[in-house]
Amino acid sequence: MSDPAADAPPPVPLRWGNVRLLLSFVRPHRVTVGVGVLLGLGTTATALATPMATKWVLDAVGSRTSLQGPVALLLVLLLVGLAAGLVQWILLGRLAEHIVFDARSALVKRFIRGVVGDVQRRSPGEMVTRVTSDTVLLREAASSSIVQLINGLVSLVGTIVLMAVLDLPLLLSTLSAIVVIAVLMAILMPKIGAAQRRAQESMGELGSVLEGTLRALRTVKASRAEDRQIGHILDRADDSKRHSIRAVWVTAIAWTISGGGIQLAIIAILGIGAWRVNEGGLAVSTLVAFLLYAFNIIDPITTLTQTFTQLQSGVAAAARIRETEDIGLEDVDRGRALTELGTDRHVLELRGVTLHYPGADQPAVHGLELDVMRHGHTAIVGPSGAGKTSTFSMLLRFVAPQEGKILLDGVPFQDLNIDTVRSRIGYVEQETPLVSGTVRDNITFRYPDATEDEVWAALESVRLADTVRRLPEGLDSPVSHTTLSGGERQRVALARAVVRNPEVLLLDEATAQLDGLTEAAIQDVIDRVAHTGAVVTIAHRLSTVIDADRILLMEGGRLRAQGTHAELLATDELYRELVAALRISSDTGVTVDEPKTAVLD
Repeated sequence: MSDPAADAPPPVPLRWGNVRLLLSFVRPHRVTVGVGVLLGLGTTATALATPMATKWVLDAVGSRTSLQGPVALLLVLLLVGLAAGLVQWILLGRLAEHIVFDARSALVKRFIRGVVGDVQRRSPGEMVTRVTSDTVLLREAASSSIVQLINGLVSLVGTIVLMAVLDLPLLLSTLSAIVVIAVLMAILMPKIGAAQRRAQESMGELGSVLEGTLRALRTVKASRAEDRQIGHILDRADDSKRHSIRAVWVTAIAWTISGGGIQLAIIAILGIGAWRVNEGGLAVSTLVAFLLYAFNIIDPITTLTQTFTQLQSGVAAAARIRETEDIGLEDVDRGRALTELGTDRHVLELRGVTLHYPGADQPAVHGLELDVMRHGHTAIVGPSGAGKTSTFSMLLRFVAPQEGKILLDGVPFQDLNIDTVRSRIGYVEQETPLVSGTVRDNITFRYPDATEDEVWAALESVRLADTVRRLPEGLDSPVSHTTLSGGERQRVALARAVVRNPEVLLLDEATAQLDGLTEAAIQDVIDRVAHTGAVVTIAHRLSTVIDADRILLMEGGRLRAQGTHAELLATDELYRELVAALRISSDTGVTVDEPKTAVLD
């Protein structure tokens, strides 16, 4: 098995350009960050003043003066520091959650409103990881890390300055230890970022493989591939574990070096300071105050170490989130609305349309000329790769052709906004997915304002009303908890499209899960909608082909022929081959020994 880390994108360096990318998530909250910085500086100031106040107490004891002033100052510093720390903690916690929510909102909007082709080029597991794990990594880096970086630097510089005021020789001993620790940390910090990034990439791969397996669970079991898929998933989990353990090792070593080095420095300071006190070159109160600063210096160094670690992870997460900006957004506002229904013969027209997907050798659709009658049932047939699904994608404006034009009621698509086109067209895709929620949520998904009567009428039209009434909670039964069969779920999806009869119904018939009742319900809906509007189906079933008012035969992205079943059977060799593959009799429609559920694709 190859090492995913070897194939992972290079780590994102902690440079100003990448940090600026991280700061872009903070910019809308800069006032809150500024308040957090001020509160942090207040906390830092009280911490810096406390050792000096302690020295004042010790000097007062030595000179037998009143302790009231020094002790009162210590108490004030304590209370002010606690209050500022508490408010800062709450403020930064709220800020972090707001930043995460903003990032998640932007990602979700981009994924849902993005161009279909751009979105589908990414795996669902990867996109879920961006919304969940990466935004969590962004949380600390984009909120508290910035404040901690400023406060840590101020605290470190302030501590060093005050230590110099107390005793310069002891300070030089302390700085020597800090320089050694800083060099070691500079070596380890990039390794921490790389290890954490690889662990995050491995987690994304794990989520993607697991999601794909769960989606195809029936196929996995039917193929007796459980052990193989478990092995694949656990391989990814093992990769994630190994990279996470490596990140733990590197982080633990960094923290140990940081903390242990400071502790050794303090021991050295204590020994040197005690010797100088014994020699009379240093006051005991000064040594105590210096030691307090030495102990306190651990905190800003630890804070800065943790901050740079979080910044490494946050910069990498920000870069991965920004990568999603290559997903183009649909321009839903461009174009005008079309409120009046047309009266001409054709509701949809394709004129010389050519669609070429990026990276494909040949156009999916080439110079296509096609009309959809305002009323009636049109079936589209053809061999695999003929361009049937691509034609549907263009009619729904999921993709735009490079050449030619598509017209709705005689108006070019480019002059209409996307909402106008899609509001006039109902669509049932082949997989007929159900959205999360209740049966009612699914039926009213296209028309949230649909009335109860409209919902039940749609269910009646697909012969599903009695089934829904028998569910424990009726329309309010969650679809995830129901025992709806595949065919019943398909009828739910069909009812969703015909709650209010669409002007055009695009139906990509499923090749499976169609029991006799579901097939009859689909035919009823097609017949009903075809009386008032246009029904266009990508035909996979014999009944659809035979019963259609008009059949469009596509080949190589072009319209090869059109006519009724009898006309095409008599005039077109390719159509006869498709029909012969299903053993359809030219006079009766279906031979006696062949069921009507054979597939035409």
